[in-house]
Amino acid sequence: MLSGVLLAACSEAPEVPAASGFFIDAADARLVAMGEPIYFEHCASCHGAALEGEPDWRRRRPDGRLPAPPHDPSGHTWHHPDWELFAMTAQGVTPLAPPDYETDMPAYRDILSDEEIIAVLAWIKAQWPPEIAAIQQGINERSEPPPGLQWR
Repeated sequence: MLSGVLLAACSEAPEVPAASGFFIDAADARLVAMGEPIYFEHCASCHGAALEGEPDWRRRRPDGRLPAPPHDPSGHTWHHPDWELFAMTAQGVTPLAPPDYETDMPAYRDILSDEEIIAVLAWIKAQWPPEIAAIQQGINERSEPPPGLQWR
């Protein structure tokens, strides 16, 4: 179950299997299988079928926004702890970004359940090579969400 601390601010926090603390379990076959079709329905159009992201993802477009980054080892997704990945997916990037940051990343809180968001993240993490997964796990172990972070 996802930590009560992580979901404490949720008014209707669901029971979310296959995660403990702030760690999303990429070894949970049921969760990973659940996440794959959700990723392809909601995420692949921007982040790529092979997690490759959009071309020139590090270069701002004329509107000042960055293209969708890859979720494979060439990107920075694995540089974030699970609680941040969950928050960015649920709320969009803006609440965690610097002021005036603009993004095309939508908030999925009203589209996907918490369990579905966690399943997508588990599927993404399951695609990483072991050395990247180990580094990201270390980041998880050294990180916790800021006090007062609101999930809903």
